[in-house]
Amino acid sequence: MIEADLHQTYGLDVGDRALMHTRSWRWLSTRIAGLFGAETRVHRHFFPPPPPPDPNRR
Repeated sequence: MIEADLHQTYGLDVGDRALMHTRSWRWLSTRIAGLFGAETRVHRHFFPPPPPPDPNRR
């Protein structure tokens, strides 16, 4: 899920070893943290939308 969101949001291919070896852990963790603030699968997993109101509930 994170790998797909990194690719969709930032265009990052985490399978590109040359790229990943040139980047720091801080660089990667910043982008992963950014996924929580964007409309991504990771965001929806941890912050799901509230359920719709039940019209039968009073």
